[in-house]
Amino acid sequence: MATNKHAIIRYRTLDKCFSNRGRKYYLNDLLDACNEALFEEDPNSKGIKKRQLYDDIRFMESEAGYAIELEKKKDGRDVYYRYVDSNFTIKEKGLNSSEASQINEALQILARFKGMPQFEWVDELAARLESSFGLKEGADKLIDFEQNKYLRGLEHITTLFNASLNKRVCKIKYKPFKLNQEQELIFHPYYLKQYNNRWFCFGWNEELKKISNLALDRIIELKEIKKKYLTNTKENFDEYFEDIVGVTAIGEAQKVILKVESDLYPYIETKPLHGSQKVVEKAKDYVVLSFELKLNYELESLILSHGERIEVLEPNLLKTKIKDRLLKASGRYK
Repeated sequence: MATNKHAIIRYRTLDKCFSNRGRKYYLNDLLDACNEALFEEDPNSKGIKKRQLYDDIRFMESEAGYAIELEKKKDGRDVYYRYVDSNFTIKEKGLNSSEASQINEALQILARFKGMPQFEWVDELAARLESSFGLKEGADKLIDFEQNKYLRGLEHITTLFNASLNKRVCKIKYKPFKLNQEQELIFHPYYLKQYNNRWFCFGWNEELKKISNLALDRIIELKEIKKKYLTNTKENFDEYFEDIVGVTAIGEAQKVILKVESDLYPYIETKPLHGSQKVVEKAKDYVVLSFELKLNYELESLILSHGERIEVLEPNLLKTKIKDRLLKASGRYK
């Protein structure tokens, strides 16, 4: 049984009922108490039925739960429930196996940040959790995430995150890829995003007078300054990336048609190039796919990563760009 927020509320409520020697709690009383507690926490809660209540009691009695010793006392035709030991409470009991397992999983996910600048607290937190809850130290690593801990600019993540959270303005020395000269700009950070193992920060750029993104590995110097912060009222970043590949949003979204070799399609079917991917035509040797996307460099690079196995059919602008880049690349080998 998943130990989610509502489940924990029910377990704590049942714990109070089972330990209360001043009142007899019959099944309907337990059900009412749980539903009242759920409604107090979440007015939109639909509550639980008796079947869920039976499952909760079984879980609390199990070794995977809290291993409670429950007394089911007959009272006429009804039965009321209470702890065998009137002093017992799950509050004084350690983690059950399910909770310990979930914390171990969380620690493994947190471990992806170990060694990154300004994330030293992760090591300390992991050690404290392992010590406090008696979790197994040195457990086998069961999950890993792709990352580049040697990437420059990672030391700026915490500063930009805190500036976004606390609405602080930053002065940044920045060196774009195509310019040899450093730029100094005033930046109001809004949103951090990772793409292709690189980190980008989106925010209001006072020099450009619009929302732009900065690659963290191109930041030379960064510091907070005292200046009025311009709150983001223009972009919903949940929607911002819906019609782009990567992080660069240019122009309006348009229909993109790609012709994919049939033996490559199963890979692209299970790992779509973009969420808007739709099948237009299936033939013996190829599959035609359509997308709604803004044209950018990241889209070109994604198509080119599959080499000769993908052909651009529409639009002509993208088709020409891919063709020119392929001709230029082949020219390197003459």
